[in-house]
Amino acid sequence: MTHVMENYFNDIVDSICRAVKFDSSLRPAVEDCPFGKETADCLHYFLSLAEEMGFETHNYDNYAGEVVFGEGEELAILAHIDVVPAGDGWRFPPFAAVINDELSAGGVPGVKIWGRGTMDDKGPAVAVLYCLKALKDEGFRPNRKIKLIIGCNEENGWACLDHYNKVAHMPEEGFSPDASFPAIYAEKGILHFSAAFPVSEAPFLALSAGNAVNMVCDHASAVLTPDSVKRLKSYRNDFPGTEFSFDENTSILTVRGKSAHGSTPEAGANALGAMLKFFADFHPDCRKAYDLLFADVLGLRGISDETGNLTMSPDVAKFENGILTITTDIRFPATHKKEEITGALTRAGVNFSVVHEQAPLYNDPNGRLISTLMRVYNKATGKNEKAIAIGGGTYARALKCGCGFGPELEDEEATIHQPNEYITFDRIRMMSEIYYDAIRELTR
Repeated sequence: MTHVMENYFNDIVDSICRAVKFDSSLRPAVEDCPFGKETADCLHYFLSLAEEMGFETHNYDNYAGEVVFGEGEELAILAHIDVVPAGDGWRFPPFAAVINDELSAGGVPGVKIWGRGTMDDKGPAVAVLYCLKALKDEGFRPNRKIKLIIGCNEENGWACLDHYNKVAHMPEEGFSPDASFPAIYAEKGILHFSAAFPVSEAPFLALSAGNAVNMVCDHASAVLTPDSVKRLKSYRNDFPGTEFSFDENTSILTVRGKSAHGSTPEAGANALGAMLKFFADFHPDCRKAYDLLFADVLGLRGISDETGNLTMSPDVAKFENGILTITTDIRFPATHKKEEITGALTRAGVNFSVVHEQAPLYNDPNGRLISTLMRVYNKATGKNEKAIAIGGGTYARALKCGCGFGPELEDEEATIHQPNEYITFDRIRMMSEIYYDAIRELTR
């Protein structure tokens, strides 16, 4: 039997494409646009679409938006329309929303929309909006007030939700379509810290690496000193998944790696790690930084529990005034505390500062929210899976009782925060069906 959401499929595809065409990566604030004009324009587009559907909407100063449906106890659905920078290595323009049936790099078949934000998180946000429209069109009256909250700064610090909490009321329960299926009952804690390493008689004149702290560093460059140039000639790079290139005219060493989400550094290839390993072979200050952040001499990656091991991804670096500053993304197991990490760094004499942190999220996997979502998911897929724990941090942790719920699958090719992000038509159909049924079950 065809699901009711199939009637809205073409409109969902069209609206995803329109949303993807806004480059809503973080830009400097201008006038009343705290995260840049294109991000504000994308929010306006989304809310205008909801208004055309007949929904009540609110724009909270271009920090966040809200679509409201129903009355009663509140239920939040937290999504976002900002994206990480596109980066390099795209087969198709990242903001063109190209549609074709070409195979992905991992050999995934089927018709796809290619573009930054298709999976993270514009595609799911649009799908949820059309689920609300479908329910409204058929005369469904939810017994709860559904708040579809659209953030504009999820990728860079959550200032959007900080503002929302000041000017609006955040529900206690809900889900975020910005993670993976099935339902996620626990999320690791997040700790971003910047460590400053003095580098005397530096083997480089300049060095920079990375785009964002929650993206595995896929490029790094440095202007080498004459001595480093000599050493490079006999150096063999054995850092997995990375490539060196050197311009003799400019003395610039460039290292290319592979980006991935900061919570899954094993899925990428860290260009900064490869570059720092080269310098560490002959410079003691660089060796100290490499041993701490990549060789893990403090043993931080050994911290673990049922939600997995601690992950550590040094993703952004800059050399200025004799100081190499490296910003690292750590995801620590949900039953542990950040003080275990900061204490170890302090005892090791590391000069560091915390730039962002989020406490872990842990919910009862047998509670109403998780059990309802798992029942809907298993019915739609014909599976019998249990709720999971992840290393990623989702909007769900902004709620007292919240969870991440789709759109990725654990065993599929991951393209979020990577070049050539895409969403398949099959995934659009799947998540639209699941979100429609989930919203209905949670609000009937």
